[in-house]
Amino acid sequence: MHQPSQIGEWIKRARWVFGTAGIAGLLALGSSLRHLPFSAEPALYSYLQIVGSLLCFTYAANAVVRFRGTHDRRTLILAFGFVLSGMIETVATFNFYDVLASGATEQLHVPLAWMVSRTLLALVMISALLVERRVPNSRDPGREIAVAMIVVVIVAYMTSVAYLGAPSEPAMHPSWLISRPWDLIPGVLFTAAAIGFGRRLRSGATPFDRTLCAAVWMNVACHVIASQSASLLDTPFTLAQVIKVMSYALVLGGALLDNARLFDQVRQLAVTDPLTGLANYRTLINVIETEVQRSRRTARPFAILLFDLDGLKGINDHYGHLVGSRAICRLANVLRMHSRGMDTAARYGGDEFALVLPEAGAEAAAAVSGRICERLAKDGEAPQIAVSAGAAVFPRDGETLDALFNAADRALYRMKGREERIHTLARIAACL
Repeated sequence: MHQPSQIGEWIKRARWVFGTAGIAGLLALGSSLRHLPFSAEPALYSYLQIVGSLLCFTYAANAVVRFRGTHDRRTLILAFGFVLSGMIETVATFNFYDVLASGATEQLHVPLAWMVSRTLLALVMISALLVERRVPNSRDPGREIAVAMIVVVIVAYMTSVAYLGAPSEPAMHPSWLISRPWDLIPGVLFTAAAIGFGRRLRSGATPFDRTLCAAVWMNVACHVIASQSASLLDTPFTLAQVIKVMSYALVLGGALLDNARLFDQVRQLAVTDPLTGLANYRTLINVIETEVQRSRRTARPFAILLFDLDGLKGINDHYGHLVGSRAICRLANVLRMHSRGMDTAARYGGDEFALVLPEAGAEAAAAVSGRICERLAKDGEAPQIAVSAGAAVFPRDGETLDALFNAADRALYRMKGREERIHTLARIAACL
């Protein structure tokens, strides 16, 4: 048998092998594309830049909204990074035609805006990972926005100074094996970011985490292919631009999917009880009001059952509050499993539950009540628990919400009183 450490080591080696093979394959692909007699129209480049910038701005706006709800520092830093990258690419679009008009010599230089925006975005991603590792969630959202802006501005300043202060401009060398070696700088940085985001997936991943990791690897592929570009608008250059825009679209799509997931969680929290997963009091009231209106239209009754867990305080005192909470969940599970799909089970108090039975009369309510009490008593868990129940039927027992609750509550306490008298008589008989 192989030890888990050996298997983990083999997996790491396999990843490095596949990663190296993938990069080599991308270099070979870019080298083969370099010799194709293809030159894209400047308008195509402009469209790709504009679309990429719009995707950056859209994602940034989406990320800021997400930060307001989650206080996730990484999301906020990425938002500002995408904004700056989109702004640089937008400015570069208007300057690109001047580069094309300046002659063949100038076209052998890698656009400086391309290098700055891409390196900036890679460094921002790495910075987001480092900040998240130290303090995942912000404590003061207002101050954290300023801190995130300062981090991104510092990264942007250092990136610009590094390229503007370089002894020579990034140039293309058509005769070299790698004609644009400068593109390997952001490629290496994106690789580091991709490895960091990949490690985050081991501790739990959301749709956004997965798509972000995939998008970062797409940016690695973008720069590996771009490193084989021998002139502006040739095939590797154009393909790199397409991959870049696709990565932005993937990031935005992942963010929208994750926002939909968060929205669904918020909606569930707004309508359900956090302990039991049943409907909460607000949902219960809405359901009853809806049933009242439906019953008045159709002239068909509906019933409300109220349940009260017997002896919960004694369970808490004797077994502890965890067992008491489990007792509450046991009753909730019985209500969930032994009611119809059209019924609504809700927790509206500490140990108080309700069950709304559409189109049910007194006989059906009594049958359901007896079944719930029986199932709970025989659920097989310790300690054994019991429940008292009371029913009210619309419109027989009342035509308003308060009247129905009062009628069901009175019936519940009549049952609870009978059970207490039975237990008292049983104790007296045992003493005798």
